[in-house]
Amino acid sequence: MPLPVRYVHTNLTTHDWRRLARFYCDVFGCVPQPPERDLSGTWLESLTGLPGAHLTGLHLRLPGHGDHGPTLEIFSYDQMVAGTRPVVNEPGFGHLAFQVGDVAAALDAVLAAGGSAVGEISSTDVPGVGRLRVVYTRDPDGNILELQNWS
Repeated sequence: MPLPVRYVHTNLTTHDWRRLARFYCDVFGCVPQPPERDLSGTWLESLTGLPGAHLTGLHLRLPGHGDHGPTLEIFSYDQMVAGTRPVVNEPGFGHLAFQVGDVAAALDAVLAAGGSAVGEISSTDVPGVGRLRVVYTRDPDGNILELQNWS
């Protein structure tokens, strides 16, 4: 029998956690969940496998889930390594999805806040579910976002 499980958060690591947190608050209405984190010590070194690990950041309450829903955890490490820009078809983490009232308006908001487009707005009928209007975008760090609306 499986143990009780509850989804808690998704982490994004960035060079500038304040800038990325502001993007998610401004565009998607995420709400900061204090306290700000300033973490270090042997426990963090043990957890991450990184000698001298030190990170700062914040949790953001995701929209639509109330005060006890999952968060988006945005952290910056003192020492960051270069990464590659994610693509939609590589194994591993793919994207964060947000249901929006108007896909085109949400895309405009992402672009105005420093994000970028991956593809174009597309629509399809999913039998038994409804009509999907959707687009992939990127946040300012290049993380892929899905903006979707079902009717």
